[in-house]
Amino acid sequence: MLPLDTLLTFATASLLLALAPGPDNIFVLTQSALYGKKAGIMITLGLCTGLIAHTLSVALGVAVLFQTSALAFGVLKMVGAAYLLYLAWQTFRAQGATIGQKKQGYTSLKILYRRGIIMNVTNPKVSIFFLAFLPQFATPNHGSIAYQMILLGGVFIIAALIVFGAITLLASHLGEWLQRSKQTQKLMNRIAGTVFLVLALKLATTQH
Repeated sequence: MLPLDTLLTFATASLLLALAPGPDNIFVLTQSALYGKKAGIMITLGLCTGLIAHTLSVALGVAVLFQTSALAFGVLKMVGAAYLLYLAWQTFRAQGATIGQKKQGYTSLKILYRRGIIMNVTNPKVSIFFLAFLPQFATPNHGSIAYQMILLGGVFIIAALIVFGAITLLASHLGEWLQRSKQTQKLMNRIAGTVFLVLALKLATTQH
């Protein structure tokens, strides 16, 4: 079992890293503003589900593949970039009224949850980041390294849930105010689409 002071230090570092502007919290921000609080929660849950996959990949050693294989890294990042381009295309095509109509749809919430998972899992940089970050707080003296990786990954996910949840609440309130105007809704769609394009470009040009 990891010492309490190690867990507290890791938790603090995780909160600060989750607060730092990045693709995931920008994604939560734009989607919460567009589709509301429930959608933001589903996106957050999807992203954190993706973090579970990254945690397990580090614990099982799969993440090493993305660190050592340029081909595996390149394929995954291009899949992620292509998906972001698809989201940008969908968002640019959306009309203002569509936002309000989909906001409470059960199907759309499932889609948003899946969107969060894909967004996170198809970013190989997250696995490599976990591979570099988590082992710094693990030691063989405290038991199974794989168990420690899973425990640390769980703490990071809790930190992400707290930060993304706060972003969701703030952005959804802002979105409710902005969505009173159909023209403003269209503008929000254009902004979100542009964000997806930028994220796709950033991911596609990421170096191994």
